[in-house]
Amino acid sequence: MSFFQKLKDKISNQTTEVTDKFKTGLEKTRESFAGKMNELVYKYRKVDEDFFEELEDLLISSDVGVSTVMDLIEQLKDEVKRRNLKDTKDVQPVISEILAGMLDEGEESQGLNLQTDGLTIILVVGVNGVGKTTSIGKMAHYLKQDGKKVMLAAGDTFRAGAIDQLEVWGERIGVDVIKQQAGSDPAAVMYDAIQAAKSRKADVLLCDTAGRLQNKVNLMNELEKVKRVIEREVPGAPHEVLLVLDGTTGQNAMSQAKTFGKSTDVTGIVLTKLDGTAKGGIIMAIKRELDIPVKFVGLGEQKDDLQPFAADQFVYGLFKDVLDSPEDLQQS
Repeated sequence: MSFFQKLKDKISNQTTEVTDKFKTGLEKTRESFAGKMNELVYKYRKVDEDFFEELEDLLISSDVGVSTVMDLIEQLKDEVKRRNLKDTKDVQPVISEILAGMLDEGEESQGLNLQTDGLTIILVVGVNGVGKTTSIGKMAHYLKQDGKKVMLAAGDTFRAGAIDQLEVWGERIGVDVIKQQAGSDPAAVMYDAIQAAKSRKADVLLCDTAGRLQNKVNLMNELEKVKRVIEREVPGAPHEVLLVLDGTTGQNAMSQAKTFGKSTDVTGIVLTKLDGTAKGGIIMAIKRELDIPVKFVGLGEQKDDLQPFAADQFVYGLFKDVLDSPEDLQQS
């Protein structure tokens, strides 16, 4: 059985709703990437060094990441030689196959580290404007739908709007929000939230944090202080430190990931606004070059449009047109 048929069979065993969300959410990236690929295949009828060079430029412009592109091109050349491919249109399915293999690496680490006994604390970090507070609300909805009792901690006390926004989400999805007044000590909010979560026997506490400070206190130092309070109250916590990145910002998201990763021991990425960008290839760069798993992706505006990242769904959403072609399925 071909790679593509195996992937389609795997997708067919998953819910249509999830598949549709990935297809719709990646539409801009798929159309941009597929359009450029079709132009490239039309321009170069045969597979040669010029074709590989332009393909390299195409992938880099899609924010796949330089080192990832180098690895992909090297693997692609080996496969082209091994399969004795001469026509450029035969190379398209092989590219998606290689990308799928890259995305599948470390797939076992994708799920959230939820505790089976006791409170799970998830610290959510990221700069202002990336969709952090909204992502927390959507994640709370996802976890509640999964049967978990969820609470929220309004730890971004330096931005009054963040507290109000989290409260709106709490009311919308029916979960408690622990807060203090704007300008309060974030660590004190976390302490109160943990005590409340314990007394109310919550399963998961999602903690918002500041993305910017109004004074001269270093943001990373403030986050470390919050972490120390969490660790003191719940040994082994936080169980996840999720960094929210805006998928529309491309390589700027990479630099943010590097900065936060050095200071806060990031365990996973939440990549938002994928439906609003043609550069969904940034997922490849994050996974391959930062070695941080992508845990959730934002595929739309609705509360259930934040989805756990799934490599097979992502590949299908990105290469749907190739995968749905009987001709290409036979060639692969």
